[in-house]
Amino acid sequence: MDSLGQVGFHYTWLALGLILAIAEMAIPGVFLIWMAGAALVTGLVAWAVPIGVPVQIVLFAVLSILAVFSGRRYIARHPVVSADPKMNDRGARVVGETVVVTQAIEGGEGRVKLGDSEWLAKGADAPVGTRLRVAGHDGVVLLVEHP
Repeated sequence: MDSLGQVGFHYTWLALGLILAIAEMAIPGVFLIWMAGAALVTGLVAWAVPIGVPVQIVLFAVLSILAVFSGRRYIARHPVVSADPKMNDRGARVVGETVVVTQAIEGGEGRVKLGDSEWLAKGADAPVGTRLRVAGHDGVVLLVEHP
C-alpha cells in the first residue's frame, strides 16, 4: 500500500509544475517559471526512480534554488531589450514634433495643440498660432522652443 502512494506522487509534482507555470503567466515576474521547471524535473525523476517523498522535497528545494539563481544570472547577462522603449512614454514620443500654440505662452506657460489633443507647455513666450518644436517633456508638460 505504501508503494502505491509513492507511484502516484510524481503526478503531484507535475501538477505543481504546471500550476507554477500558469501562475508565472498570470503574474509575470520571471521567478515562478524556474520553480515550475524544478517541480517538473522532480516529478519526472520521481516517476523514473523510486525515491521517497522526503528525498523528492529536498530534490525540489535544491533544483529550485539552482534554477532561480541560474535564471537570474542568465537574465542579468541577457536583458530583454524592448522593441519600442518609448511605448509608454507619450511625452518622449513627441519630441521633435511641431506644435501650434492654442493658449498664448506667457510667463513661460501656455497650451499647445499636437495632433488632436492639447498639452500644457513651457517655453519662451509666444502668441496664439505660433508653430513651435517639442524639445522635451517634464511629466505631462511639453517643453517647447522656436524651430
